[in-house]
Amino acid sequence: MTRRTLISSGSPFEDEIGYSRAVVDGDLVFVSGTTGYDYATMTIAPDVAAQCEQAFRNVAWALDKAEARMEDIVRVTFILPDRADWPPCWPVVRRWLGAVRPASTMLVAGLQTDEMRIEIEVTARLRRRMGDK
Repeated sequence: MTRRTLISSGSPFEDEIGYSRAVVDGDLVFVSGTTGYDYATMTIAPDVAAQCEQAFRNVAWALDKAEARMEDIVRVTFILPDRADWPPCWPVVRRWLGAVRPASTMLVAGLQTDEMRIEIEVTARLRRRMGDK
């Protein structure tokens, strides 16, 4: 039977809406669309690049809880309400994923609230590491 694990960040959105921050199913990790909220303070920066950075920190946290790493990402989807906000995010994306180079898509669509300027969704595949049994 395939192992299925639900991961929660503790964000109130997860309980209110009814989803998990991430789901591990077998060797796949599906991280929900993740915005730039700092869940410790429930604040969000106005700058899109800062939101992108925080979203990646949130994704990395979820992957860590799933026993995965950023280099395990095989697919990423970026969603932005304003296409003009995409180029300012490129340096942040390159810093987090430049060596990984996953398959990628950028979409322009509305997000849950007006202050959200980017949402990042990833899929990762768990790999055996040196020292794993």
